[in-house]
Amino acid sequence: MRIEREHAAAVVIDYQEKLIPAMDRKETLIENSSILLAGLRALGIPMVFTQQYTKGLGSTVRELTQAAGTEEFVEKIRFSAWQDVVSSHPWIQGKKYIILCGVESHICVLQTLIDLRAADFVPVLVTDCVSSRKRTDYETALIRARQEGAILTTYEALLFELLEKAGTEESKKIQRLVK
Repeated sequence: MRIEREHAAAVVIDYQEKLIPAMDRKETLIENSSILLAGLRALGIPMVFTQQYTKGLGSTVRELTQAAGTEEFVEKIRFSAWQDVVSSHPWIQGKKYIILCGVESHICVLQTLIDLRAADFVPVLVTDCVSSRKRTDYETALIRARQEGAILTTYEALLFELLEKAGTEESKKIQRLVK
Protein backbone atom coordinates (compact mmCIF):
# COMPACT_ATOMS: atom_id res chain seq x y z
CA MET A 1 0.00 0.00 0.00
CA ARG A 2 1.51 3.31 -1.10
CA ILE A 3 1.27 6.23 1.33
CA GLU A 4 -0.28 9.06 -0.66
CA ARG A 5 0.64 12.64 0.14
CA GLU A 6 -2.81 14.13 -0.35
CA HIS A 7 -4.29 11.62 2.10
CA ALA A 8 -1.63 12.01 4.82
CA ALA A 9 -1.19 14.04 7.99
CA ALA A 10 1.25 13.75 10.89
CA VAL A 11 0.76 13.63 14.64
CA VAL A 12 3.95 14.68 16.42
CA ILE A 13 3.80 13.35 19.96
CA ASP A 14 5.32 14.87 23.11
CA TYR A 15 8.89 15.81 22.12
CA GLN A 16 9.07 17.86 25.31
CA GLU A 17 11.99 19.52 27.07
CA LYS A 18 11.86 17.36 30.20
CA LEU A 19 11.16 14.09 28.38
CA ILE A 20 13.78 14.18 25.63
CA PRO A 21 16.86 14.06 27.92
CA ALA A 22 15.71 10.67 29.27
CA MET A 23 15.22 9.08 25.84
CA ASP A 24 17.44 6.35 24.41
CA ARG A 25 19.57 7.71 21.53
CA LYS A 26 18.14 11.21 22.06
CA GLU A 27 20.61 13.00 19.74
CA THR A 28 19.76 10.71 16.82
CA LEU A 29 16.06 10.99 17.64
CA ILE A 30 16.15 14.79 17.42
CA GLU A 31 18.30 14.81 14.28
CA ASN A 32 16.10 12.30 12.43
CA SER A 33 12.87 13.91 13.62
CA SER A 34 14.05 17.36 12.53
CA ILE A 35 14.72 16.05 9.04
CA LEU A 36 11.35 14.29 8.95
CA LEU A 37 9.43 17.40 10.03
CA ALA A 38 11.31 19.72 7.68
CA GLY A 39 10.59 17.27 4.86
CA LEU A 40 6.90 17.01 5.73
CA ARG A 41 6.75 20.79 5.82
CA ALA A 42 8.41 21.03 2.38
CA LEU A 43 5.87 18.53 1.02
CA GLY A 44 2.90 20.37 2.53
CA ILE A 45 1.88 17.55 4.87
CA PRO A 46 -0.19 18.99 7.73
CA MET A 47 1.19 18.32 11.21
CA VAL A 48 -0.36 18.44 14.67
CA PHE A 49 1.96 18.61 17.69
CA THR A 50 0.90 17.34 21.10
CA GLN A 51 2.23 18.06 24.55
CA GLN A 52 1.48 16.05 27.68
CA TYR A 53 1.10 18.14 30.83
CA THR A 54 3.08 21.10 29.51
CA LYS A 55 3.30 22.76 32.93
CA GLY A 56 5.38 19.88 34.26
CA LEU A 57 7.10 18.51 31.14
CA GLY A 58 7.82 21.72 29.26
CA SER A 59 7.35 22.73 25.65
CA THR A 60 8.28 20.92 22.46
CA VAL A 61 12.03 21.13 21.90
CA ARG A 62 13.02 24.08 19.76
CA GLU A 63 14.78 22.08 17.04
CA LEU A 64 11.49 20.44 16.11
CA THR A 65 9.27 23.51 16.20
CA GLN A 66 11.82 25.24 13.97
CA ALA A 67 11.91 22.31 11.53
CA ALA A 68 8.12 22.21 11.35
CA GLY A 69 7.69 25.98 11.29
CA THR A 70 5.15 26.04 14.10
CA GLU A 71 4.94 26.24 17.88
CA GLU A 72 1.24 25.39 18.00
CA PHE A 73 0.29 22.29 19.95
CA VAL A 74 -2.60 20.36 21.42
CA GLU A 75 -2.47 19.98 25.19
CA LYS A 76 -3.37 16.49 26.34
CA ILE A 77 -3.63 14.49 29.52
CA ARG A 78 -4.59 11.14 27.98
CA PHE A 79 -1.75 8.90 26.88
CA SER A 80 -3.34 8.46 23.45
CA ALA A 81 -3.27 11.72 21.53
CA TRP A 82 -6.01 10.78 19.10
CA GLN A 83 -9.12 12.01 20.91
CA ASP A 84 -7.58 15.42 21.69
CA VAL A 85 -6.21 15.79 18.15
CA VAL A 86 -9.57 14.99 16.56
CA SER A 87 -11.39 17.36 18.93
CA SER A 88 -9.09 20.27 18.13
CA HIS A 89 -8.39 19.48 14.44
CA PRO A 90 -11.49 17.75 13.00
CA TRP A 91 -10.12 18.13 9.44
CA ILE A 92 -7.72 15.27 10.22
CA GLN A 93 -10.62 12.83 9.96
CA GLY A 94 -10.54 13.41 6.20
CA LYS A 95 -7.08 11.83 5.98
CA LYS A 96 -6.31 8.14 5.60
CA TYR A 97 -2.65 7.86 6.60
CA ILE A 98 -1.56 9.29 9.94
CA ILE A 99 2.21 9.57 10.27
CA LEU A 100 3.36 9.11 13.86
CA CYS A 101 6.59 10.18 15.51
CA GLY A 102 7.52 11.11 19.07
CA VAL A 103 7.90 9.71 22.56
CA GLU A 104 7.48 7.45 24.31
CA SER A 105 7.07 4.76 21.70
CA HIS A 106 5.55 2.19 24.07
CA ILE A 107 3.11 4.58 25.78
CA CYS A 108 1.70 7.66 24.03
CA VAL A 109 2.81 6.77 20.51
CA LEU A 110 1.59 3.17 20.74
CA GLN A 111 -1.73 4.04 22.37
CA THR A 112 -2.37 6.69 19.70
CA LEU A 113 -1.56 4.11 17.02
CA ILE A 114 -3.99 1.60 18.55
CA ASP A 115 -6.77 4.23 18.62
CA LEU A 116 -6.05 5.14 14.99
CA ARG A 117 -6.44 1.52 13.89
CA ALA A 118 -9.67 1.23 15.86
CA ALA A 119 -10.97 4.29 13.98
CA ASP A 120 -10.01 2.74 10.58
CA PHE A 121 -7.00 4.95 9.86
CA VAL A 122 -3.69 3.62 8.60
CA PRO A 123 -1.01 4.54 11.14
CA VAL A 124 2.46 5.07 9.68
CA LEU A 125 5.08 4.67 12.39
CA VAL A 126 8.41 6.32 11.59
CA THR A 127 10.67 3.93 13.47
CA ASP A 128 13.78 6.12 13.51
CA CYS A 129 11.75 9.06 14.84
CA VAL A 130 10.33 7.41 17.97
CA SER A 131 12.03 6.43 21.19
CA SER A 132 11.55 5.34 24.79
CA ARG A 133 13.71 5.58 27.87
CA LYS A 134 14.55 1.88 27.60
CA ARG A 135 15.54 0.13 24.37
CA THR A 136 13.44 -2.94 25.24
CA ASP A 137 10.30 -0.78 25.48
CA TYR A 138 11.06 0.71 22.05
CA GLU A 139 11.64 -2.72 20.50
CA THR A 140 8.48 -4.16 22.04
CA ALA A 141 6.46 -1.17 20.84
CA LEU A 142 7.57 -1.88 17.25
CA ILE A 143 6.44 -5.49 17.56
CA ARG A 144 3.07 -4.42 18.94
CA ALA A 145 2.69 -1.72 16.27
CA ARG A 146 3.20 -4.33 13.56
CA GLN A 147 0.67 -6.64 15.26
CA GLU A 148 -1.82 -3.77 15.29
CA GLY A 149 -1.45 -3.31 11.53
CA ALA A 150 0.69 -0.17 11.33
CA ILE A 151 3.02 0.57 8.44
CA LEU A 152 6.58 0.75 9.76
CA THR A 153 9.05 2.91 7.86
CA THR A 154 11.99 5.27 8.25
CA TYR A 155 12.00 9.03 7.72
CA GLU A 156 14.02 8.79 4.50
CA ALA A 157 11.89 6.01 3.00
CA LEU A 158 8.71 7.91 3.89
CA LEU A 159 9.85 11.26 2.48
CA PHE A 160 10.81 9.69 -0.85
CA GLU A 161 7.57 7.70 -0.98
CA LEU A 162 5.55 10.89 -0.44
CA LEU A 163 7.72 12.70 -2.99
CA GLU A 164 7.09 10.06 -5.70
CA LYS A 165 9.46 11.46 -8.35
CA ALA A 166 12.78 13.19 -8.85
CA GLY A 167 13.57 16.30 -10.86
CA THR A 168 11.29 18.71 -9.01
CA GLU A 169 12.01 21.59 -6.64
CA GLU A 170 10.49 19.52 -3.84
CA SER A 171 12.79 16.61 -4.64
CA LYS A 172 15.81 18.91 -4.47
CA LYS A 173 14.68 20.11 -1.02
CA ILE A 174 14.22 16.56 0.23
CA GLN A 175 17.58 15.44 -1.18
CA ARG A 176 19.31 18.33 0.61
CA LEU A 177 17.62 17.39 3.88
CA VAL A 178 18.60 13.72 3.83
CA LYS A 179 22.24 14.25 2.81
